[in-house]
Amino acid sequence: MSNYRFKALEVTLTRQRKPLEIPTDKVSNYFGELTFNRSAMQEFLTREAYQKLIDVIEKSEIIDRKIADQIAAGMKSWAISKGATHYTHWFHPLTGATAEKHDAFIVPVEGGKAIENFQGGELIQQEPDASSFPSGGIRNTFEARGYTAWDPTSYAFIMERTLCIPTIFVSYTGEALDYKTPLLKSLSVLDKHATSVAKLFDRNVNKVFATLGWEQEYFLVDAALFKARPDLSLTGRTIFGHASAKDQQLSDHYFGTIHERVLNYMAELEYEAHRLGIPVKTRHNEVAPNQFELAPVYEETNISVDHNQLMMHLMEKIARKHDFQVLLHEKPFKGVNGSGKHNNWSIATDTGVNLLSPGKTTASNFRFLAFMVNILKAVESYSDVLRAHIASAGNDHRLGAHEAPPAIISVFIGKQLSATLDEIEKQTKKGKMDANGFNLNINIPKIPEILLDNTDRNRTSPFAFTGNKFEFRAVGSTANCASPMLALNTIVADQLKRFTSDVNELMKKNVRKDEAIFQVMKKYIKESKRIRFEGNNYGDEWIKEATKRKLNNIISTPQALKILVAKESIKLFEDNEVLSERELRARYEIQLENYTKKIQIESRVIGDLAKNHIIPIAIRYQNTLIENVKGLKDVLDQKTFVKLSRNQMQTIKEISEHVEEIKDQVAAMLEERKKANKIEDIEKQSLAYNQQVMPYLDLIRYHVDKLELMVDDELWPLPKYRELLFNK
Repeated sequence: MSNYRFKALEVTLTRQRKPLEIPTDKVSNYFGELTFNRSAMQEFLTREAYQKLIDVIEKSEIIDRKIADQIAAGMKSWAISKGATHYTHWFHPLTGATAEKHDAFIVPVEGGKAIENFQGGELIQQEPDASSFPSGGIRNTFEARGYTAWDPTSYAFIMERTLCIPTIFVSYTGEALDYKTPLLKSLSVLDKHATSVAKLFDRNVNKVFATLGWEQEYFLVDAALFKARPDLSLTGRTIFGHASAKDQQLSDHYFGTIHERVLNYMAELEYEAHRLGIPVKTRHNEVAPNQFELAPVYEETNISVDHNQLMMHLMEKIARKHDFQVLLHEKPFKGVNGSGKHNNWSIATDTGVNLLSPGKTTASNFRFLAFMVNILKAVESYSDVLRAHIASAGNDHRLGAHEAPPAIISVFIGKQLSATLDEIEKQTKKGKMDANGFNLNINIPKIPEILLDNTDRNRTSPFAFTGNKFEFRAVGSTANCASPMLALNTIVADQLKRFTSDVNELMKKNVRKDEAIFQVMKKYIKESKRIRFEGNNYGDEWIKEATKRKLNNIISTPQALKILVAKESIKLFEDNEVLSERELRARYEIQLENYTKKIQIESRVIGDLAKNHIIPIAIRYQNTLIENVKGLKDVLDQKTFVKLSRNQMQTIKEISEHVEEIKDQVAAMLEERKKANKIEDIEKQSLAYNQQVMPYLDLIRYHVDKLELMVDDELWPLPKYRELLFNK
């Protein structure tokens, strides 16, 4: 047991389990204790400062310098009382991770002393070095200036004795260099146009906000085994590895009893999450071995996005304490289920109504159907925009892999609700009016009863209605939720704006309000019918059916991202003031470059492992077989030798064939990579990596995985799937 793989296994098997050390208090006693929430605000702010901050959060009012100083002083006092020594503006650059630069509260004073100080200006805005963050050509490398600005709608929190202040991140010229800025803009435009539509049904509605509840899937592997896999360490996925004899085929891991070591990890993770105000509620085993899921209660979308980014950081941090490594890659293991991040999205009003939840009256069901139909129409009109905002190198491995929704965007709403829309499409509306101006004789069934038993059944749909929300299941596990959510918010806002315009046009022609709404709804139901699909999205027959419906099946990230710079996409985001053309083109360039670099890294790793790890071991084992055959020849007669050495001779031959194929394919891949690297156009380069370089990864893997089954287990250098997936 001399190779690194067996040393890693030895560490894993002999590791001493650490006792769990977390408080046993009620969660409610410590929930949110590390966040500057409203309770903390009331305690540490003056009444004037507290009320002004609430007005800023709820009414988007502006903070003057005097109040900003008061808020900063109160926030500093609270943070220091919790042990904080530093503060940072915490933001979401276009790297996909979060970023922070820590500054101490201390300021030197006379006499060699120091005091803690934190002013309003430091709270509201800072100027971090932006030179090394992706900008997509928005600024030159030597132009380092960028600005972070406080987002008061998301609570500040303490992490590692540092006060973290959620902020947006923009360039010197004002373009967004982050995910939060366009997300906030999309929430604002959704509020504007959804409120206009909601007022058609209830004049008391003054605000509409989007809610999000994410479900985070992930794998846990032992840290020692992870370190013995260079491919996992450098790319996040196993680029080699033959399937284990047993994996998920018995479905015995899904919702099974959680292993003690994993449960201890989950318990500490939840404890730290709850202290930070993240309302984690659900945990369970997922389908694949060593795969798990956690999910919080839904929150306002901006806060929920921040919490997901924070949660991914916590997951990795706590995992290290338990000698685990979290794998967030969408497809870390070939042949078993990958990981997604289901985004459960809905819209609600300041009057306490979920607009995607049917009511008990004809008018409330009419309102529900109006919003439902507009969302269907939005997805039908802009399905490729949604596809672009879930595109990544990792998600390409997962989408359509008979375990996750395909790259074709469709919507599931349930057969009976779908039948209801079909019936409405055929109806003519006549009857008396009620007190609110709505016809009481619209033939709308009792929607709540329909939804009770006929939704949340199609787990193969990329965008499924689940009773009072839509579940965007196609989002990848590594994704920043802001990207798909800003796209969804924007397309729905744009469609609601169009709906209001269409209804108003009919009302100008003296069509009654309810009749105008009804006519426009019928039109949209007919136009959006092609996006509705109630069957098995995993089946090949759906691909054929989608082609008939002229729905795009965009299977690669470079192709999917093209929509970002298409005329219709630029118009959509510019008209709604969410992203400018320059910002869209920057994001297009950044994501293409990111895709290319990831495939480039995988190509380099596979070449290195194949040449320096796999081939030498295969040849060593082959030489052992050759020596054994020579020995047999020396001690056996010719007839017996031929009979007994036949299988070994065949194995020697097959090893040679696989080794030569690996050498040839690695060399060919290297040549294609050199050609791709010479391409200056980022779009053409990404396509070259996708179409010319990437196919070699599977070709090389095939031969390496064959060798894994042939070479002596004690020689094989990489931890195998049976060890990675079944070692807790």
